[in-house]
Amino acid sequence: MPNFTRNAIIDTFINLLDQRPLNKITVKDVVETCGINRNSFYYHFQDLPALLEEIIAGRVEALIQAHPTVDSLEGCFDAALEFVLDYRRAVLHIYNSLSRDVFERHLMEVCHYVVKTYVEADFSGRPVDERDKELIIRYHKCECFGNIIDWLNSGMKDDISAYFHRIYQLKRGWEGEILRRDSKL
Repeated sequence: MPNFTRNAIIDTFINLLDQRPLNKITVKDVVETCGINRNSFYYHFQDLPALLEEIIAGRVEALIQAHPTVDSLEGCFDAALEFVLDYRRAVLHIYNSLSRDVFERHLMEVCHYVVKTYVEADFSGRPVDERDKELIIRYHKCECFGNIIDWLNSGMKDDISAYFHRIYQLKRGWEGEILRRDSKL
């Protein structure tokens, strides 16, 4: 029974977060909508920030489990975006709240995981200096994170997935052009 109540609290909070900003949700709202008493809420969660932290951490863990491998940099961004797009309105409400740091910390964790997973697989069996590999991971992690944050700041208006795919299509073209130029020198 405790798992049922705990899950009901989580689902209720996510539904409320999809409807209104985080600062407009109270424990009273959650317990009344959920049909439980305050003690039941506090049995499972210390407060709303603890509930939010657990929800985000759980979603990150589920995403990591769902993507044991990533086959391209575009796939890295798609996986990181999945974290945001599954709960688009709720994420925007969290991002525009005082709990933004919780969201950002976990988004960075997702970006790091998917990029590292891809880079480790891509360089598997090839002699690459570990410091160089870490530089590549850091660069692409920050690129992923920064672009998603920029997109959130714009109100999530553009098709960010199409944007990432186009950027990487252009990058492949640039790389090819650079290699052609270098071969002529």
